[in-house]
Amino acid sequence: MTNHDEATAVRPLTLAWVSRHLEVGERIVKTAALHGGITAETRRLTIGTRDGGTRDLVLRTFIDPFYVEHAEDWLNREADALTLLTGTGVPAPGLVAVDPTAAHCEYPSLLMTHLAGRAVFDDEGLEARVPLLARQLVAIHALRPAERPREYVTLTTADTVVTPKGADAAAWAAAIDVLRKPAPPYEGRFLHRDFQPGNVLFDVLPPRPAGARITGVVDWAATSWGPADLDVAHCSTNLALLHGPAWGLRFPEAYEEAGGVLAAAANERLYWRVRDGLACSEEVQQVTQPWRDAGRTELTTRTVEERLNAYVTALMDALG
Repeated sequence: MTNHDEATAVRPLTLAWVSRHLEVGERIVKTAALHGGITAETRRLTIGTRDGGTRDLVLRTFIDPFYVEHAEDWLNREADALTLLTGTGVPAPGLVAVDPTAAHCEYPSLLMTHLAGRAVFDDEGLEARVPLLARQLVAIHALRPAERPREYVTLTTADTVVTPKGADAAAWAAAIDVLRKPAPPYEGRFLHRDFQPGNVLFDVLPPRPAGARITGVVDWAATSWGPADLDVAHCSTNLALLHGPAWGLRFPEAYEEAGGVLAAAANERLYWRVRDGLACSEEVQQVTQPWRDAGRTELTTRTVEERLNAYVTALMDALG
C-alpha cells in the first residue's frame, strides 16, 4: 500500500474488512479523506486492479459517539436505499458492503462505489444548476418502491427553535406559531430527506458552468416516506443560506416547472418550508462549517443567521 500515512488513518480491522470485499488480485493502493460531511468520516479508497488499472470506492465510518448510537439504523436504511436505487436511473452509488453494528470493523461502516463529480457551492452557474436540482428531485420523488422506507420524522418543535440575534421578532413569532399546528395531510413520496447542494455531485467544467450536469446523489441514510414539500423545503433552505433568500424562494417554482407537485394550499406549503427553515436555526454552525471548508469562507455563522432571518421573514411575507 502506498500513501502510508493516509492509509493508516483507516483502521486495521476496517482495512481488512474492505479487503475481503475486493476482487481477487485487487488491493488498496491509496486513501484520501473526503470533506463536507457532518455525521461520518468519509474516505475515497483507490483500488489497484489485476490488469494494472485502478478503480475507486468510498468508505463511510461513523466514529462520533452520538452518531454511532444511530449508525445501525442509518446504515441499514442507506444500504436498503442504494439497493433499491440500482437500475432506476437515479445516479446513486452502488452498495458494496455494510457493517452497521461494527461486527467486523472498529466502527459502523459502509462501502460503496465512487461517483465522478463534485459538490458545487459557488454562486457562479447557479441559475443553470437550480433547474437540474429540481429535475433530479422530481425523479427521486417519482420512485415507487415495493417496500416503503419508514415514515419521515422531524425533531424541531416550537420550543427548540433558536431565534437568531437581531431577527425580525414578529416574523419569527408567527413562524414558530406555524409549528404549533398539526402537520397538513399529504400524499406520500419517496424522499431523500437531505437533498441539498452538498449531497449532489456535478460534472462541472470550470470554463462552462452553464454546461453542468448531475453525476450523482449521495448520502441516502435519512431516506423516508413523506411529503414532497419536505424535500423541496430542505433544498430551498440550503439554497437560501448558501446563495441568498431569493434562491430559496425560487426552488419550489423550479420544482413545479420540472413537473413536481406540491401542496395546493398556501398554508400547507408554508408549514413545510417554515418547519425546515426553523429546524436549521438549531444547527447553523454545523451546517455552515462544510461550506467554509469548501471555500465559502465568507459564510460565517453570523452571515448565515442573517440570511436565515431574511428567508424566514420572506416566507412569512409571501405565504403567511
